[in-house]
Amino acid sequence: MPEIREIPVPDGAPAPLPEPDAADLRLETVLGALSDPLRLEIVRRLLLEREDFDHTCGWFGFDRPKSSLTHHFRALREAGVIRQRQYGLERRSHVRTADLEARFPGLVALVAAWTPPAD
Repeated sequence: MPEIREIPVPDGAPAPLPEPDAADLRLETVLGALSDPLRLEIVRRLLLEREDFDHTCGWFGFDRPKSSLTHHFRALREAGVIRQRQYGLERRSHVRTADLEARFPGLVALVAAWTPPAD
């Protein structure tokens, strides 16, 4: 199984943007957000490839319009899959690993083990 990279919250990090409480996470909402292959890839890469505590959407290098990426990141945040913080003009994201594991044991490992389709 791939190793999930955990990096602690840095001192002085801004407060997270609005998101559902861990107790309010719903499996159908989380699975709905993860049903899009691009969103699944975002979460997988945040779990396995992260270099810092959180990353901007530009870190991924997706060839998509910014408005499209904003939509995908918002869908993941509103479903409770990722947590976003505002640093000046940029939003940075990381996976809510502990919350997802507490509510849906094994889900994070399934996402990490997913193999993206070959292009």
